[in-house]
Amino acid sequence: MTALAHAPAPSDRAVRRRITTEIWIVLGLSLGRSAVNAIITIIERLTAPTPLKNQAAGLNQSLSQRSYVDLALQLLSIGFALVPVALALYLLSADGRSALRRIGLDRARPTRDLGIGVGLAALIGIPGLGLYAVGRAIGITVQVQASGLPPEWWAVPVLILAAVQNALLEEVIVVGYLVERLGQLRWRTPAILVASAVLRGSYHLYQGIGPFFGNAVMGLVFAEYYRRRRRVMPLVVAHAILDIVSFVGYALIPADVRAALHLN
Repeated sequence: MTALAHAPAPSDRAVRRRITTEIWIVLGLSLGRSAVNAIITIIERLTAPTPLKNQAAGLNQSLSQRSYVDLALQLLSIGFALVPVALALYLLSADGRSALRRIGLDRARPTRDLGIGVGLAALIGIPGLGLYAVGRAIGITVQVQASGLPPEWWAVPVLILAAVQNALLEEVIVVGYLVERLGQLRWRTPAILVASAVLRGSYHLYQGIGPFFGNAVMGLVFAEYYRRRRRVMPLVVAHAILDIVSFVGYALIPADVRAALHLN
């Protein structure tokens, strides 16, 4: 016990190496893995005989032909996807500080966070629709089918939960956790912002080249907001709104209308 009590403090190099290893582990369990898969997918899409504009990417797909089995698997998938979020928050609290307060994922300013979140959703969402349309027109974006769930009573609640899960996963890890840890590694601000933005864009590459750039721009805006305000909650709100509108709106459009609009 005495030897442990008088053990020398780890060197700065050792601390930096440990933080770097930790980042790779967290990303490897979450969105880093998604980014690698998306890169492989876009290579496959670009080398396929079918043009990119004639390909499709399906989100929120059914996991079973049996309704309640599908529901159970959807809920389990959402729950397990949040485990890396819990890990990142746990690691950020290792020094005894509350990770939720550290990255601003608390309810200290609910009205202000909601208002800013709605504003950010509009700022990103409206140009994003235009960018998607342009990408489809010039052939660099695949057709994104936002929901493949059956028309069951639980479909809309599951889509809302999936949207919230996406928002927490991406904003906590890609913004809150990554910006904090890269700051501890003494990265310069531009490098931190670019790293967060490129990561966000990379795991959307399966949707095409257009979504990579669109999400990278969103990543720059969100990372810069966090750098200035140190609050991730408005970003979670904004992201959840964007995904809820996309997922639920798509699911509520009748199939024949989607076909007429070339959304299927």
